[in-house]
Amino acid sequence: MGTGKISMGARETTQKTKTAATADETFLRALGERVRDARARRGMTRKILARDSGVSERYLALLESGHGNASVLLLQRIAEALNLSQTELLQQGPEQPVELALIWQFLQRLPAQKLPLVRSQLLRDYGTANIDRMKRIALIGLRGAGKSALGGRLAKELDVPFIELDREVEREAGTSLSEIFLLYGQAGYRRYERRCLENVVRNKERAVIATGGSIVSEPGTYDLLLSTCYTVWLKALPEEHMARVLAQGDTRPMTGNREAMEDLHLILRGRNALYRRADVTVDTAGKTIEQSLQQLRLAVAA
Repeated sequence: MGTGKISMGARETTQKTKTAATADETFLRALGERVRDARARRGMTRKILARDSGVSERYLALLESGHGNASVLLLQRIAEALNLSQTELLQQGPEQPVELALIWQFLQRLPAQKLPLVRSQLLRDYGTANIDRMKRIALIGLRGAGKSALGGRLAKELDVPFIELDREVEREAGTSLSEIFLLYGQAGYRRYERRCLENVVRNKERAVIATGGSIVSEPGTYDLLLSTCYTVWLKALPEEHMARVLAQGDTRPMTGNREAMEDLHLILRGRNALYRRADVTVDTAGKTIEQSLQQLRLAVAA
């Protein structure tokens, strides 16, 4: 009888251990996918992420493949025991207001298809007036989409300033983009990008703005753009993006990267859902500059 109880207890312990191990594997796999997807959305290679984070490429490769450090699991278990998410446990600054936490929980319970409606309602009630937002046209999309070429011509036709956000970043930092990334990493570039967008919105009532391709991957900056500008996604095929950039004499996409086209496909897949949040999409695939410009005119007029 006593042996049976011990045996049953041992089986229960073994089962709990297996369940915990499965949960750990699932968590680490999901974490690895989130890191990989976030890196893709930002257009960062693993080498660049390793440089900016001070974490080895080998560790990042392990993390992305679902084999993260054991300390990550320990942190997850502490969060679970406190009934907190890791985000709440690791957040910097003062604790969030209770109302914000309750709003977040409410939004998480909503079906995904209702979230755009909720956001639109919040913008109507608490955001920039729609008539003011429509005065600024922001072009988003991957490099080679035609943001500079089309944006410059559209601005001239509308007789409004044409602003390339990356040039504003360079002026603000007093150096080139490549130096900004080298000195401050992507996080530093993001801070300059946010500051420059805020300056443009504050000082330019009307403008056509060409943004960097990865602006959509920074939630706070992208929300500011969507809230204050009429956004247009200039969409094209990955092969066209690559061909247009190379035609401009920029060989950086291919330099030291044999998998450049594969990376481009991965970046576009990672950003597609974000680009689709634009007010309107103009598909430039297989079209000339004139044809794309005519589509853009119609989109803006509408």
